[in-house]
Amino acid sequence: MTQAEHPTSLAALRSRYGVRYRWLLLLAVMVGTMASIMSSTIVNVAIPGMSQHFALGQERAQWVTSGFMVAMTVSMLTTPWLLARYGYRHTYEACMWLLMAGGMVGGFSNDFSLVLAARVAEGLAAGIVQPIPAIIILRAFEPNEQGRASGIFGMGVVLAPAIGPSIGGVLVDWFGWRSIFFMVVPFCLASLWLARKFVPVTSPGGAAANRDGAGLDWRGLLLASAGTLCLLNGLVQLRSGSAQVAGGLIAVALLALAGFLALQWRLLHRPASSGREPLMNLRLFAHWQFAMGSIVAFIYGTALFGSTYLLPVYMQMGLKLSPSYVGTILLPAGFVLAMSIAIVGRLADRHPTYRLVSIGLALLAASFGLMVTVQLNSSIWLLVAWAILGRIGLGFILPSLNLGSMRGLPHALIPQGSSVISFLRMLGGAVGVSLCGIALEWRLAAHGDALGNPASSPARLAAFNEVFVGLAVLCALAMVAAWQLRERQPRQPARKDT
Repeated sequence: MTQAEHPTSLAALRSRYGVRYRWLLLLAVMVGTMASIMSSTIVNVAIPGMSQHFALGQERAQWVTSGFMVAMTVSMLTTPWLLARYGYRHTYEACMWLLMAGGMVGGFSNDFSLVLAARVAEGLAAGIVQPIPAIIILRAFEPNEQGRASGIFGMGVVLAPAIGPSIGGVLVDWFGWRSIFFMVVPFCLASLWLARKFVPVTSPGGAAANRDGAGLDWRGLLLASAGTLCLLNGLVQLRSGSAQVAGGLIAVALLALAGFLALQWRLLHRPASSGREPLMNLRLFAHWQFAMGSIVAFIYGTALFGSTYLLPVYMQMGLKLSPSYVGTILLPAGFVLAMSIAIVGRLADRHPTYRLVSIGLALLAASFGLMVTVQLNSSIWLLVAWAILGRIGLGFILPSLNLGSMRGLPHALIPQGSSVISFLRMLGGAVGVSLCGIALEWRLAAHGDALGNPASSPARLAAFNEVFVGLAVLCALAMVAAWQLRERQPRQPARKDT
């Protein structure tokens, strides 16, 4: 019996479950994606307790987050190769086992090095999993259903980071920082059970996985990892280290990027001579919609993750609000985001995605710009209103950007497209956090203030406001690229495959 004839092949599962099968498959991967996203955000609640337990300085403690981010960003590029070589199920299940093992090792460990290794393992698993749902949505669903599928998937996924920190805070208070690592375990177990029932063993397109196919581009992966690591460390050094060291690291990152692109170009034109295929198929950028979507994804990631870092710091250090109060303020915005995604997902089936993305960027820019109206004596509801406005903007962008960027791609390039868009968004996010920190420290120094100062002041608020205005300008610039997501050719009819 060939793999394509296996009882859990795509054809067999579709025959068993009928037309509802694609929704069951989306549910199965949604649970695992929720676990991976939760593992990336919720650990921030545990860092203070972990730092005290291991007697860590701020720089070492930061690697718990940075190590995860670097591993997740780079591993996204390997998803198409893994799916082609091992199929959906084996790739997905391996990621869930690795994510669960990382959580358990991190929770039980008494050595910080093991905790850090566990976080890197979790990041690798999270990065591989996250491009998979977009591949399934674009290959398994009809064009007039893709927006609704993206909305339902997005609504479930954003609830994890919206609710996770609140639940995490309670767990830390009751059971200590170790309990945070164990939160992914029930999600991973549920996703493994669902995978056994609904995820096919075949690769994208319904073909049998080919373990004798092209090898992994290890040199490209090494260059991408080195470049990302040097870039993030260089930006950290700009904030708190030596300018010479920072310049050297950023120069190495640029050299690694140039080497990576040269290698991808060579593998693209001479794959047979090396027995390997490129991690990043540069032909993707010949498609105008995808090229513009990539620019939007990078800028969007920069603004989103940068603001995710900046808002809590602003509320605590600028407005002198307690951490628990900050969580309470941001929680309604999280629920609004989930509802917005579900609604906009349906709109994406009937309205051009470039308009939805542009509207979302405009709302996000407005929410950043309006932060300048918040003063020390302002009502807290003003802050809640602007946070909700920004989350509505995100709700317009999240289900529309992938669809607008990849609908014009040939079906064979969709797995690569999903992994590249995810990679650029996460790379932009990693850069955005550092850039916001650098800009904030720069403007605080210009206003004669510092975050170490226990008293807030109008000068400190002015420094924060200037960074928020910078984020608003960045989102406005992204609108120029978003407007270019207009479809220049008829949509390809959906194929009955995943």
